[in-house]
Amino acid sequence: MCEERELDFSVFMIHSLAEAWGKLPAEVYQILHSSRILDEYIIPCYDVLHTQGVNSLVEDITEFVKERGGEI
Repeated sequence: MCEERELDFSVFMIHSLAEAWGKLPAEVYQILHSSRILDEYIIPCYDVLHTQGVNSLVEDITEFVKERGGEI
């Protein structure tokens, strides 16, 4: 189960990615959910990810989505 801090971080990342990708947060959520990145990377790796800079995270997650066949 997702704790509040992980949920807050996930929402922050969805909005950061939405801004970077020029998409609505709901569209970003769908991309992350369908590629399983939200459940298999962002939430479980919160402890490490939240210590990194947002620009680095946006770049990493963007590449991860592409590797998993997602379209941005």
